[in-house]
Amino acid sequence: MPISPSSSAQAAREAVAQRLKELRADAGITGPELAARCGWSHPKTYRIEGARTPPSADDIRRWCEACGAPGQVGDIIAQSRTAESMYMEWRRKVRTGLKQLQHSYVPLFKATKLFRVYSPTMVPGLLQTEGYARGLMTSISRFRDIPDDVADAVDARLERSRIIHEPGHRFAMVIEEPVLHYQLGDPDAMAAQLGYLLTAGALPQVSLGIIPSATAERPMWPQELFHVYDETLVSVELLAARVQVTQPSEIALYLKAFEQLRGMAVYGADARALIVRAIEALH
Repeated sequence: MPISPSSSAQAAREAVAQRLKELRADAGITGPELAARCGWSHPKTYRIEGARTPPSADDIRRWCEACGAPGQVGDIIAQSRTAESMYMEWRRKVRTGLKQLQHSYVPLFKATKLFRVYSPTMVPGLLQTEGYARGLMTSISRFRDIPDDVADAVDARLERSRIIHEPGHRFAMVIEEPVLHYQLGDPDAMAAQLGYLLTAGALPQVSLGIIPSATAERPMWPQELFHVYDETLVSVELLAARVQVTQPSEIALYLKAFEQLRGMAVYGADARALIVRAIEALH
């Protein structure tokens, strides 16, 4: 089964929904009856029970009172807030621009000793050059229709990336070969980015692996972009959200996937040959 990028968040939401559904069942009332007591339409009841609509604190309060269980209000509200905090919308994180998003990672980066990064779509942020980062962030800013602070965001990302040269940190990064050919930026920016990969991949603290497109019978299919910080947190980047995985069993699943992906990658001279081939393809 594929790893579900939002599995932790969705499981937490479903646990809240199941708890509310059981309250209703224990009270012996139907969905429409509960809706009438709460003062909303009965489809809302089913959306909440199906974990499709997260309940507000007021929704939970009304629900518990309708089921004769006011004593459970506090616990369920706390459980619901925890579930929602696990699923952070990019829109909320970037509504004031991209610079603040870059800065928000700094404390986590400084506390992490071993970074594991898998990217099937782009050069990892820690290895991005100015031109490449500018091309990428310009696209993100336009797509999301958010304030244009690309120049400041790029500066913040480059500043953040200096951690690669600070002692006490190691970096294991795996990318898919097509990343070398996705032109996020103009040809000159792309050439500079690929050239930097040749340099950064040779740093003693950096392990850069590239999974060749021609890999036969790969044991692990391409995954979503994810970062593992030591063995305590996995951050998964989706189009609409960044999902944080903290459950040990799920972190173990991502670590297992990373090891399989890393095992398919080539390193050293073979990786450099793929990068050089991509540079030549630009001309």
